[in-house]
Amino acid sequence: MQDGTVERIPRQDDAIRNLTMVVYILQIVNLFGVPGAIVGVIINYVKRDDARDTLWDSHFSWQIRTFWWALLGAAISYPLIVLFGLGFLTGALVWCWYVYRIVRGFLAFNDGKPLPP
Repeated sequence: MQDGTVERIPRQDDAIRNLTMVVYILQIVNLFGVPGAIVGVIINYVKRDDARDTLWDSHFSWQIRTFWWALLGAAISYPLIVLFGLGFLTGALVWCWYVYRIVRGFLAFNDGKPLPP
């Protein structure tokens, strides 16, 4: 540029970073009853190849595993609520675990660190 400033060209890694943040936000929104995690996991699967060999690849895997394990936990808890009332406890545990996964993932995201496999 003529005025001495450097024009920043967005890189593919920046786009994947932004999508990673969007998915974390969708998972947070999901905590309040809005089915954002479904949209988030679809984004993860559609853009997974673009995230390969980047820092954000571990976050995509983390988000996908978080979604599926939370869904499994909910699927187990719901019948337990109906049948025994025990599902309220298992559901609360799944909810706490889900919050932990989102917070841990987002903190690593914010620090620019990968997550464990």
